[in-house]
Amino acid sequence: MKSIIVILTFLLLLSACNQKPEKESSASSRIIEHEFVLIPAGSFIMGFESSPDVPFTDNYAHQVYVDSFYLDKYEVTNAQYYEFCQATGRRYPEFWDMDVYNSGLEYPDYPVTGVTWADAKAYAEWKGLRLPTEAEWEYAARGGLIGKDFPYGNEMDSTMANYHPTQGHTMPVGSYPPNGYGLFDMAGNVVEWVYDFYSVDYYLECPGENPSGPLYGKRRVIRGGGWRSGKGCNTVHFRQSLRPYWVDFNVGFRCAKDLDH
Repeated sequence: MKSIIVILTFLLLLSACNQKPEKESSASSRIIEHEFVLIPAGSFIMGFESSPDVPFTDNYAHQVYVDSFYLDKYEVTNAQYYEFCQATGRRYPEFWDMDVYNSGLEYPDYPVTGVTWADAKAYAEWKGLRLPTEAEWEYAARGGLIGKDFPYGNEMDSTMANYHPTQGHTMPVGSYPPNGYGLFDMAGNVVEWVYDFYSVDYYLECPGENPSGPLYGKRRVIRGGGWRSGKGCNTVHFRQSLRPYWVDFNVGFRCAKDLDH
């Protein structure tokens, strides 16, 4: 009888040792705090340098001045967005808890995806922040470089950014080298919502100082390439747009704030 009890006790201990730990119920201990980079004021050529031989495109080159501002060093993460949902009762992102998209608390330091423009704006406002304008985003993405296609120069490879078909999924924020301003993932990982409405000809009529997009429109601008974007879509001047209520597994965001915050 004693031998049977010993065997049963051993089996129970073995079973307990082999059990997988439960999933975390809270991300609070793993949240990356917002770290901001001060972007200096300045002028730059926004868009793509065109010539008389190149037909007009929506990223027509023009000079823009932007005031100094702060921009998130990293894209907003799953853990950060989870905290927002818990505090406000807002619904979780569209692909939450889907391992194929690295979404959910199992991936706290990965960029959040599956959020609408309104979701991104609401999160920023909850933190006392805002979405960057399109001009601010491109100016910051260039990292102080002049006339270059990527945040690192005129060339980019799989050691510099997460774009299609390198990884096949998102990566933790900050996994690749920063640009000249110390910002991470300004190319690759996820495409990012910005503040502006989209217009195909806005660059022909926008103000030269601190442009913030058309007054109205049906779509919002998204900037920067993501893990599902080809190399050509990762240039600092490439423009895209989505309906503001649309969600995508390739789209996230980062926040900005003014100097007086």
